[in-house]
Amino acid sequence: MKTKSLLILALLLVVSATYAQQAKTGQLVSYTLWQTVEKADLQKKMKENHIPKSLINVKYAVDIYDVTYTTCWHDGTCIKASGLYFVPRGVNKPMPQTVYHHGTRVQRGREKHLGGEDYLCLGQAVDGYLVLQPDYVGLGHGEKFHLYQLAKPLGQTSVDMLFAIRQLNDTLGIKTNDQLFLTGYSEGGYAAIATNKLIQEEYPKDFHVTAASGMSGAYDMAGVQSTVMFKSYPDPHYLPYLLRAINEVYHIVPYDINKIYKAPYDTLIPHLFDDKHNIHDINKALPDIPKDMVLDSMVNEFQNDPNFPLKKVLEENSLCHWKPENPVQLCYCNNDEQVTYKNAIVAHKDMKALGAKHVTLSRGGKKYGHYKCAIFASMYTKLYFDSFRNGNKHGRKGKVGKRFMLALAKLAIKP
Repeated sequence: MKTKSLLILALLLVVSATYAQQAKTGQLVSYTLWQTVEKADLQKKMKENHIPKSLINVKYAVDIYDVTYTTCWHDGTCIKASGLYFVPRGVNKPMPQTVYHHGTRVQRGREKHLGGEDYLCLGQAVDGYLVLQPDYVGLGHGEKFHLYQLAKPLGQTSVDMLFAIRQLNDTLGIKTNDQLFLTGYSEGGYAAIATNKLIQEEYPKDFHVTAASGMSGAYDMAGVQSTVMFKSYPDPHYLPYLLRAINEVYHIVPYDINKIYKAPYDTLIPHLFDDKHNIHDINKALPDIPKDMVLDSMVNEFQNDPNFPLKKVLEENSLCHWKPENPVQLCYCNNDEQVTYKNAIVAHKDMKALGAKHVTLSRGGKKYGHYKCAIFASMYTKLYFDSFRNGNKHGRKGKVGKRFMLALAKLAIKP
C-alpha cells in the first residue's frame, strides 16, 4: 500500500512538473522600446526610394519594442525567445494584428538600425496594424540554436509570442480587434503557413486566423524543393542548415551530423555555422551543387531508398497536405532562383483537392528573382489583408487603383 502511494505521488509530481513547464511558455519576460519611427522620417525615405505615396499609407508614427518571452525547445524544455513588436502610436481604436515571419538568417543578435524586412513590417504598422516579428528559436536574443525549416518549432515560437504580446498589450493599454493575419517571406512564408496550421490544429480556442499570405515559401519540402540539392544552386548553405535542425529533432543518424559530409566540409561546416559567419561567406565556402558536400552513400540512400529517414522527415514537414479553414493566399515569382514557384502551385493544388475553399495564388511577377520578389509580394499581401479590413469575408486582390500603381512600378523596376 505504501509503495502504491509513493508511485501515485511520483506520478502526480511528474504531471505537475510537466504542467508547470508548459505553463511557462508564452510568458512575457521583458520588453524595451527599441526605436521610434516618425511619419516624416518614413515619408522622406519613401521619397528617396521613389515609392509612390499611394502605395503606402503613412498614417502613424510607430514605436518598436524589443520583446523577450518564453517558448519551448523541441523536447518541451522552456527557453527564451525574442522578437520585435511594431505599435502604431496614438491609435485609440482596436487594431488588427499581423505576425510577420522573416526569411532565413544564420546570425544571432540584432542590428542597431532598421533594415530589410523590418520595413515590410513598418509598411503595415504605419497604416494601423500591430505587427509582431518573431526571431524564432535560436535567433535574436533567443537560447539554443535555430531549428531551420521545421514546421512545429517555427509555428510554436509565433504562437507563444502572440500569447506574450497579449500580456504586453495589457501593460501598454493597447486594444486589438478580432482580426489576425499571418504572413512572411522565404523561410518566413513557410513559417506563416506552419503557424496557420498549428493554430488551426492545436490552438483553435485561443486564436482565430482571419487570413494568411505565404510569400515564396518552400512548402513542398519532400517534393519540388528537395530537387534543388542536385543542381547548381545559389544558396547551398540551406542544406547543412536544414540537416543540423533535422538531426537535432529527429536523429536521422545516430551520430554527429557533420560526419555525413565529405572532407573538407565535415570540419568546415561546424566552423561556418558559428553565428559569426554571414550567409554570403558560408555560400562561398560550399560547392555550387549542394549534394556534392554529402557522402555518396547518403545521397544514394536518399535517391533509392523510399524508407530513408530523411525522406520521411521532409514529408512530415511539408505543408501542402492539409486543409486550411481560413482564407490563404500564396504569393510567388516565376523567376525565383531560391524557392521555386512550383512550391506555391503544388500547395495550392493539394489544398484545393482536400476541400479548401478560399486558397488563392498571387503572382508577384514573372521576371523577379528571390529578393525583388519580396517587394511586390509584400505589397500584394498588404492589399489582400486590407480587403478584410474593408469588410470582405474571403479576401480580394485589392483596390484597382493601387493594383494599377503596382503594375506601373513593375515596369519601372528591372529584374
